[in-house]
Amino acid sequence: MLAQDHGAVSVEDGAAQAVAAQAVAAQAAESALASIAAARAAIGTVIFGQETVVEEVLVAILSGGHGLLVGLPGLAKTKLVDTLGTVLGLDARRVQFTPDLMPADILGSEVLEEGESGRRAFRFVRGPVFTQLLMADEINRASPRTQSALLQAMQELHVTVAGERHDLPRPFHVLATQNPIEQEGTYPLPEAQLDRFLMQIDVLYPDRASERRVLIETTGDRQAVAARAMTAEDLAGIQRLVRRLPVGDRIVEAILDLVRAARPGEDAALSKLIAWGPGPRAAQALMLACRARALIQGRLSPSLDDVAALALPVLKHRMSLNFAARAEGETVPAIVRRLVDRLG
Repeated sequence: MLAQDHGAVSVEDGAAQAVAAQAVAAQAAESALASIAAARAAIGTVIFGQETVVEEVLVAILSGGHGLLVGLPGLAKTKLVDTLGTVLGLDARRVQFTPDLMPADILGSEVLEEGESGRRAFRFVRGPVFTQLLMADEINRASPRTQSALLQAMQELHVTVAGERHDLPRPFHVLATQNPIEQEGTYPLPEAQLDRFLMQIDVLYPDRASERRVLIETTGDRQAVAARAMTAEDLAGIQRLVRRLPVGDRIVEAILDLVRAARPGEDAALSKLIAWGPGPRAAQALMLACRARALIQGRLSPSLDDVAALALPVLKHRMSLNFAARAEGETVPAIVRRLVDRLG
């Protein structure tokens, strides 16, 4: 009888703990939703229109990843990144990439110093990469050697200088900008670098109403300033919550179908068009991005709509078409849209 009583008590305790855990999760979700809503409202006081761009940038950050913003000059890309640093409570720095920029200008370097005792020793002076939000402005203007300085930082969250490991602050995000039309004096990002970006976010012209608001509110003697909506600790908590959101088997299979069909040799109809396609990192990115988008929109589980909405920004910089496909007028966005249409 005693054993049975103890068993009954343990079952009841387990049920109570499960209920308590659900309550804690629900409270964390409500707090996250409130913080995200406050952040979007704060960004909206400075960035007019561009709702899709703002949402996709937030998706990239809440997923714990990096974003590549591609757009013409004058579309507020720099302003958006600067605003995000303020709103999300992150230590933010900006590096203007130029052809003469060296890796040490980003990572830092060791300097030889003489101490009070007269002994000389090397001291590591940290570069601007040691921040929580790094804006790599016009990243394709730097040489491949300098671009590659960010590879380890973006993937492993630490850098190695003179054989010594130096950890980066957490959270750590890179938001890079790129001008799609100016090619003179630029260096295209290598595929390995592109794959480090969770999403490529295209910044397009604003609609007429948004541009009218820009004219009125940014040419006077007073300009709006974004307010902080959360702290770095709050953001880290939301990122952990995103990774805990459940994903149904149907969504997992849809992500796998989509990513695998975007590779050469996987789909008979498209394999003759694709030169190379996304790897497993793309599937991981899409899974996390769908969770983050669901949370931003007030849902605790992603849907097929999230997969369809994020397929293009997650996949388009991880694919390339062969010469024959380009000669026929095919484009990567068109191929991705064709794959999304199959999801039903």
